[in-house]
Formats: sequence, C-alpha cells, structure tokens
Amino acid sequence: MRVDIADIVIPLNGRDAGARFLVIGSEEEYSLLADGKGRRVEKPKRKKNKHVVLEDKAVDWIAERLRSGDKVSNSEVRRALAEYTLARQSEGGM
Repeated sequence: MRVDIADIVIPLNGRDAGARFLVIGSEEEYSLLADGKGRRVEKPKRKKNKHVVLEDKAVDWIAERLRSGDKVSNSEVRRALAEYTLARQSEGGM
C-alpha cells in the first residue's frame, strides 16, 4: 500500500487507533500524521506505513497546499478532516 502526502489514514494500533489523520509529510517508510488537535502540525505523529490503513484522498484545497510545500495550520487540518467527515456522512458512508 502506498501512502502519499494529503491522504487520510487511520492508524491500526496504538492509542490513536481508529482516529482519522492527515498525512502531512513522509520519511522513507514512515508517514507524518496530524489531526490539528492532539497531534499538531508542529509535532506530527511518526507512524510506519504498514501500521496505517488508507481511507481516502484529502479535500482538494488542502491536498494542493500540502503537495506544493506550503505550510498548513492546525485549523486548516481540522477543517479538512471535518469537511471529509461531513462528505462521508452525507453520502451515507459512515
């Protein structure tokens, strides 16, 4: 499984298991995860790719900012995850 920047993933184990995170960076076999609340952009969770499951691609506007290398704020990460969750709920995917 390939995890890219701006993907929405769910950790499989650890205390964050089951929560949605945004991949804000990557290092070889690791992904840097943030949710804008407990895991902030300034100090993302470093998680092995084999310990996360890919849920979907992020909302377009934040994906473009992350891929272009622009800095994103914690509130933007929270907003992107909320927009994704709302879209999933409205299509009956939860």
